[in-house]
Amino acid sequence: MKEQGRKVIAQNRRARHDYAILEEFEAGVALKGTEVKSLRLGRASMVDAFATIDDGEVFLRGLHIPEYVRGSWTNHEPRRTRKLLLHRGEIDRLMGKTREGGLTLVPLSLYFNDGKVKCELALARGKKDYDKRRDLAKKDAQREIARAVGRAAKGRARSLR
Repeated sequence: MKEQGRKVIAQNRRARHDYAILEEFEAGVALKGTEVKSLRLGRASMVDAFATIDDGEVFLRGLHIPEYVRGSWTNHEPRRTRKLLLHRGEIDRLMGKTREGGLTLVPLSLYFNDGKVKCELALARGKKDYDKRRDLAKKDAQREIARAVGRAAKGRARSLR
């Protein structure tokens, strides 16, 4: 039976907090057999992961895929550099954008898409501390509004003293 749909393996939650996401791309990942087996068990960490462009190719560095438990001498290295598979036009565009001005490539998530491992990659600009504070304040305000609307809908509006 072939897998259908999208199954998320790991997400980089800090990325959306630390970076302003400008554009997103889906890339295939060149993996070894034991890495895929380890990923099928849902084991991966994107905490220190980042992407670089070297010699016209895109590489994913810092992604931690633990060794496969039942693997033998064929097991992989947990933090090895992995090649990302993108179209030439996409790579050229990414090279131009990262060179031109303060943009970086950040992996957002790793997932299975119809049985194949894919990496969601973002072209992003680093946020300043005041941008992060503003985003947190906006998020808190939205949460308070949602709570107030929920209370009003239930007829338990907060009394103002």
